[in-house]
Amino acid sequence: MAAGQEAAADIAAGLAAARLRVAHVDIADQASVRAFTGAWRGPLDILVNNAGVMALPDLARSPEGWELQFATNHMGHFALALGLHAALAEAGSGRIVSVSSVGHINGRVDFEDLHFERRPYDRWAAYGQSKTADVLFAVEASRAWAADGITANALNPGRIPSTGLMRHLADAQTAVAPGTADSAGVSVKTAEQGAATSVLLAASPLLSGVGGRYFEDCAEAGPNRPGVRRGVADYALDPADAARLWQVSLDLLNAT
Repeated sequence: MAAGQEAAADIAAGLAAARLRVAHVDIADQASVRAFTGAWRGPLDILVNNAGVMALPDLARSPEGWELQFATNHMGHFALALGLHAALAEAGSGRIVSVSSVGHINGRVDFEDLHFERRPYDRWAAYGQSKTADVLFAVEASRAWAADGITANALNPGRIPSTGLMRHLADAQTAVAPGTADSAGVSVKTAEQGAATSVLLAASPLLSGVGGRYFEDCAEAGPNRPGVRRGVADYALDPADAARLWQVSLDLLNAT
């Protein structure tokens, strides 16, 4: 909350007409998400699903027993969007921005073992499937909610060492200057540069009515090529996998 209030104060200092409210939600805890969405009133024009965890060194689980990266990066945002669906529809042209990652090319969603109950835990496999899920969510949300005027797109913000997302990585893995590329070819950015693609998807008239796509560096991404950590993997845009993940996610929520 302190960080949110500090951000709100920064916005207010630069925009006198801003009307701001800071509220608490723990995206990894479904009870917290339900409390937040239940208290929402009025239309919602833009929802940016930006929270996330990355590369947890050891297997951890949410209060529901879900693998924590999947629980946070996908299920929390899925439940948030679902709970705010009526508000997004009320806005008439609501937009959802789903912050994914180039890490999605690490692999597709393992529907047979989402929560590493049978396979050995691998932090990058867990992160990769959660970020693939973020793209699949955008694909199916745009299809399922098209009649409500809601669109959703996903994006890769690039590597941003200045945020807390990389706290589980060794210094050598994060010590690359913004404005360059790391050894894998991933764009390294400041927080402002990393946010630029989110702002484009949230606010640009160029994206009016556009949904179910994946962007990076303020442009729609092309197909991923083997050996290159850029572009979008074909399985992340697969409409069949997107529909399957949507139903699986609904089933998980209903079980809680």
